[in-house]
Amino acid sequence: MAVLPEPPAERPVLKYLAGQLTSATDQVVVEEPLEIRLVHGGEEQTVAVTMRTPGADHELAMGFLYAEGAIRNTAEILSLSRWQEGGVEAPNVLRVELRSGFAAMRSLSRHTFTSSACGVCGTGSIERLAVRATPALWTRPPLAAEVIGNLPAQLRREQPLFAATGGIHAAGLFTADGECLAVREDVGRHNAVDKLIGWALAQDLLPLTDHLLAVSSRAGFEIVQKAALAGVPVVCAVSAPTSLAIEVAESFGITLAGFVRGERFNLYSVPERVNSGGRALDSPA
Repeated sequence: MAVLPEPPAERPVLKYLAGQLTSATDQVVVEEPLEIRLVHGGEEQTVAVTMRTPGADHELAMGFLYAEGAIRNTAEILSLSRWQEGGVEAPNVLRVELRSGFAAMRSLSRHTFTSSACGVCGTGSIERLAVRATPALWTRPPLAAEVIGNLPAQLRREQPLFAATGGIHAAGLFTADGECLAVREDVGRHNAVDKLIGWALAQDLLPLTDHLLAVSSRAGFEIVQKAALAGVPVVCAVSAPTSLAIEVAESFGITLAGFVRGERFNLYSVPERVNSGGRALDSPA
């Protein structure tokens, strides 16, 4: 039997099509962090925090531990439950007690630790990001809508590995006039963004004021988070954004465009940076 994920979230959006602008409500995928903790006796240790759409979390945790070599079968799991204390439950934290205890830690090849005492949530993720990131800056006139609409085609032209395989993501950095500065490809969309920001760092371009980031994928939390840390004021994705990505964009003054395909795209945050028909766009209703 299939386990249904959490229903989509609804967000206001401005739909742009061939010079016409209409207000609408868009459904976006819910994205929240999941913290996985190993438990043994009175001790527990966070071993991973991963962004996911809520649903089938127990299966996700078991699959992660199996892939990392921490377990060989479910018999090695003594218990798997949500974090709970005093009647308060943290839906984004799973506690996994293994028969081998913390010996399983030696099998894990990657660890992401958090100082949160009672789990993680979307708001907490944004608050932690605020420690390192500042609002993105745009000093140019409003951006021409055509510049955004042309990004996917420009990005595709700079994707030789995609042309050869059809199975790789790309991230591109553009100027406010739509000039392509660099494109990086990787099987992981987040890795492609990391490569691109690494290139910008080597070129001493950070923060990326007045620049555009285009990705060949959806705009999830991690991608918008990386953009915020690099000071990118405009993020454009070929596919959909998630709820948490929109929240991050709103929090750090990032213009987030999704479903960018030629003459159409959706604006989810800070639309006033985009010019349509000689005027800047207003915020979604």
